[in-house]
Amino acid sequence: MERITVFLAKHLWVQIALSVLAASALITLIYPGRSFLSVVLRTAVVSLGGVGVALAARRREKRAAGGTTDGLVSLDRKLRTGEVPSDPQERRAMRDLVKQRLHRSRHRVAALVVLAVLFTSITVLTALTAGPRQTAGMAVLTVAFTGWMLCHGNLQHRRLRTMRAALRAESPQGRP
Repeated sequence: MERITVFLAKHLWVQIALSVLAASALITLIYPGRSFLSVVLRTAVVSLGGVGVALAARRREKRAAGGTTDGLVSLDRKLRTGEVPSDPQERRAMRDLVKQRLHRSRHRVAALVVLAVLFTSITVLTALTAGPRQTAGMAVLTVAFTGWMLCHGNLQHRRLRTMRAALRAESPQGRP
């Protein structure tokens, strides 16, 4: 699993392609009768804004990690495993990366609430305007996506706080 994670971290385009294909497969399951190619093309076009945001965030994270994809992948792996870097330059890069990610996630609870309300509203509107198949699909998607976001977001935030505390504890004056 670690090899897949590292491969996907190095190749952002594979993550994007897999996301578009997964979203297209889900849309095709919920709304059958449309050609898969047209669904893939529409999903890819609609996803362009999200791709731009992901690329911009990736660029900032690479800059914080020393400017290389390999450096970012290495720091991300250490963050996942809880390994505190020993090299001073790598510690500084980890400190910058953790600070950036904590700053970016400061409104995560409000964002999750808004997403939950949005998904629930879409599910209710689907129930009012479409059939039971589409409603069930949207309900499953709402519960699964919101639950995954909650669990994964809490895990990532806990890792970031733990790493920040470890970097502070091992720094010479207890400061980042």
